[in-house]
Amino acid sequence: MTKYLKLTVLTIIMVIGSNIQAQQVTGDATETDGTTKIGKKEDISKSSVLNGTIRVIDNKGTKKFLQVKNGLTLLTDVATDGGIISTWQLGGTLTDNTYIDATGKVFALDGIKLVSPTLTAGAATTASIATTAADATSHGGAGTGWTVLIRDEATGETKKLLATHLITAGRTEFPIAADGNLIVTATGLAMGTSINKISVFRNGAKLRAAIDYTLTADDTITLDVSAAAPNDWTTYAGDIIEVQWIY
Repeated sequence: MTKYLKLTVLTIIMVIGSNIQAQQVTGDATETDGTTKIGKKEDISKSSVLNGTIRVIDNKGTKKFLQVKNGLTLLTDVATDGGIISTWQLGGTLTDNTYIDATGKVFALDGIKLVSPTLTAGAATTASIATTAADATSHGGAGTGWTVLIRDEATGETKKLLATHLITAGRTEFPIAADGNLIVTATGLAMGTSINKISVFRNGAKLRAAIDYTLTADDTITLDVSAAAPNDWTTYAGDIIEVQWIY
């Protein structure tokens, strides 16, 4: 009887000791009330699911904590076999002003998509993304010239644009075939281009935007000769209409 009593007491002690020392290896690092367990008596030596901390022990046995901030995010996978995996990844909220000193070094972003605006009618105000490797060349590649970084407001993605394409210009001359003709063909001028970016000249004299001429369709400028005297005017066969534009 005494033997069994001793075994029972020993078993109880072992169970109590196991409950005190057992390490939680499943679930996450939060209490049921949503507060983190880090720093509490029941600390389980792992980060909370998002933006928490990781507890480490240095070579002297001192407990310390690692945490992330200022543009980095800490993610914890609690579903792995045998424990958890905590990952630091780029992306998050800047909490402080951040400066990178690149003195004597190269700071670069490789693989940025190149935006290549077309000059075809109807597409002058849009851009297609180049898909060839040469168009998104990495450092040390065959790319030449200068590009500027731009932001796609639809997606937030950073892209690049050739400096020569930052401001694209067009020009054409159109001869008036008969007296009174008012329709001018300006190939490459897209509908939607601001009238403030279009200049029209008759025999070298500047006409007034949105008064003497308007953009009425792709490739088409319509002259307006309805102004009252003394500002009235008309066109004659042989007049040269020059159209210049930027976008």
